[in-house]
Amino acid sequence: MISGSRFFVLTIFVSIVAISMVVGDECNDDVNSFLPFPYANMSHVVCKQIWNSFVIRYSQSKDNVVTIILSATYTSGYVAMGFSKDGMMLNSSAMVGWITRKGTPVIKQYYAEGFAPSQVKHDKGELPLTSIPPFVTVYGAKIHLAYQLKYPSKLKTQPILLAFSSRYPQHHLLAVHDDKTTINIDFSQGSSSSSSSSVTPANNLHRSKTTHGVLGLLGWGLLLPYGAIVARYFKHKDPLWYYLHLGFQFVGFIFAVATGIVGLNMYNKFSFHAPAHKGIGITAIVLSVLQVMAFFIRPDKESKHRKYWNWYHHYVGRIALFFGAFNILLGIQLADAGSSWKIGYGFVLGAIILTSIVLEVLKLKTPNKFSSNPPFPMDPVH
Repeated sequence: MISGSRFFVLTIFVSIVAISMVVGDECNDDVNSFLPFPYANMSHVVCKQIWNSFVIRYSQSKDNVVTIILSATYTSGYVAMGFSKDGMMLNSSAMVGWITRKGTPVIKQYYAEGFAPSQVKHDKGELPLTSIPPFVTVYGAKIHLAYQLKYPSKLKTQPILLAFSSRYPQHHLLAVHDDKTTINIDFSQGSSSSSSSSVTPANNLHRSKTTHGVLGLLGWGLLLPYGAIVARYFKHKDPLWYYLHLGFQFVGFIFAVATGIVGLNMYNKFSFHAPAHKGIGITAIVLSVLQVMAFFIRPDKESKHRKYWNWYHHYVGRIALFFGAFNILLGIQLADAGSSWKIGYGFVLGAIILTSIVLEVLKLKTPNKFSSNPPFPMDPVH
C-alpha cells in the first residue's frame, strides 16, 4: 500500500500537471499542418480564445478579404459562427460546420429568417464568400471551420454569434443549439495596416486574465491548500512538517498577493467590472495577511494562550482557503475561461479533496503513524 507521504507527493504532481494543462495557450496549436491554402500560413494573424473552447484566428488583407478559422472542442453535432447587424439571431447569416456520423465534413451558410429550426435556411445568407471553398475538418479533439469573406470596405467591429449543439443536423435542418453567446470582434486588428496584435488592448486584457488566473491557481489552488494538509497530517515528521508548512504558506502567500495586484491592475487599466470577485479576493488576502501577522505573535507551546492561538490560526486559515477556492471558481466563470480551465482546476480541487480523505482515513486507521508525539525530545519552538 502506498504511504501517506508518497500519496501526498503524487497528488501534488498530478495537480501541477493539471495546472500546466490550464495554462497551455490554445493559440500555440499549429493549424498550418492540416489546413489547405490559403487558410494555412496567413499573414497578420490575430488569435483569441473567445468563449469556452472557441478559438478564432483571422486576418484581413489590403483588398478587404477577411480569412477566418474558428476552432472548438468537438465530439458530435455542429458548431456555428454567425454575423449579425444588431447582435441578435434574427436576420443573421452564419457559417455552420459538422462531421457526419459517416465521417463526411460539411460546412454551409445559413440564414435565420426566424427562430424555429425550419426558419433557419441552409445555403442562404448575406455573407460575401469568396470563390475559395470553405473548409471544415476535425484534427485531434477539435473541429476547425475555415472560410473567406470579401467586403467592399474594411471590416471593423462586428457582432458575432457563436453556438453549438451535440445533435447532428437532419437533412441540413439544424437542431436547437445547446448553448450560445454574442461577442464583438474588431476585425481591423488583423489587417496589414494595423498595429501588431500583440499590443492590442484586447490581447493585453487576455494576457492579464491568464496571468491573474495562473497566479491564483498556484497560490490559492495549489500551495496554500497543500501547506494546510502538511500541518494537519504530517506533524509526526517533526521538524520536517514545520519547515514544509512554512515554505508552502510563504510561497503561496506571495502568489496570492501577486494575484491580487494583477487583478487590481485589470480593474484600473481595463475597467474590468467584477465586484463580487474583487471583494472576495480582497477578503481572502486580508485573512492571509492576518495569518502572517499571527506567526510573529505566536505564544510558546507552554503558554496558556497557545490553544486560543491555535484555534484562530486553524479556522481563519480554513476560511481564507474556502474564499480562495470559491473565488477561483467564480473567476473562471466570469472570464468565460473555457473548458480547459474548468477541467484543470477540477483535477486540482479533486486531488486536494482526495488527498484529504485518504490521509484522514489513514490517520484514523493507523493513529500511531500520525502521532505528533516524537520518540525523543525536540526543541519545542514549533
